[in-house]
Amino acid sequence: MENKETKVLLAEDDKNLGNILKNYLLAKGFETDLFPDGKQAWEAYQREAYTFCIIDVMMPVMDGFTLAEKIRSKDDEIPMLFLTAKSLQEDKLKGFNLGADDYMTKPFSMEELLARMKAILRRSHEGEEEKDQRIFNIGKFEFDYDRQVLKSGGEEKKLTSKESDLLKLLAQHANDTLDRTEALKKIWHDDSYFNARSMDVYIAKLRKYLKDDPGIELINVHGVGFRLITKM
Repeated sequence: MENKETKVLLAEDDKNLGNILKNYLLAKGFETDLFPDGKQAWEAYQREAYTFCIIDVMMPVMDGFTLAEKIRSKDDEIPMLFLTAKSLQEDKLKGFNLGADDYMTKPFSMEELLARMKAILRRSHEGEEEKDQRIFNIGKFEFDYDRQVLKSGGEEKKLTSKESDLLKLLAQHANDTLDRTEALKKIWHDDSYFNARSMDVYIAKLRKYLKDDPGIELINVHGVGFRLITKM
């Protein structure tokens, strides 16, 4: 989904942070409207056709949870990301129970915010073409997902199921950041510490398989995920 098709409702009462977030999102191609409290955000939501919500939990006049409840009463599918200065488990649970797609604790990096937004948008708007694609061209390699085979020239490398699932996700998001949590939940169905360490091992294996093509890089994006860079 292109950024220009995403209209963001940003509710944040911290004026400095709100302006930083708005300007960053605008620079990344997201049409974004900023509101300093939940009441103004709710009034704007009823007037405009927003397609993504970023909501601060602690706001004056109307807090973020109340705003989210009102928005969910009208649209139970609009992507929603909560921001909070606290990391209390009960707040997170309340947010997810209200239908939050993700939850970020301040302070956070702009790159992490963008990666999480893109991951949410992919899950929300994943196209049939992306879901049905089974063969991928990665640099000089051809990857056949159904056969679990990575081919280059006349040589074939048989992959394991998890190697294939992970490479498919990376290929679908080539030259973009694959969110670590998204990959863990899709492939391992759980984002525990031990599964995360297991995924790092598989990333290292894939990096080794792809090293024969100098035009390919599989890099770690610190604190966010991974990026498969292919020079076309």
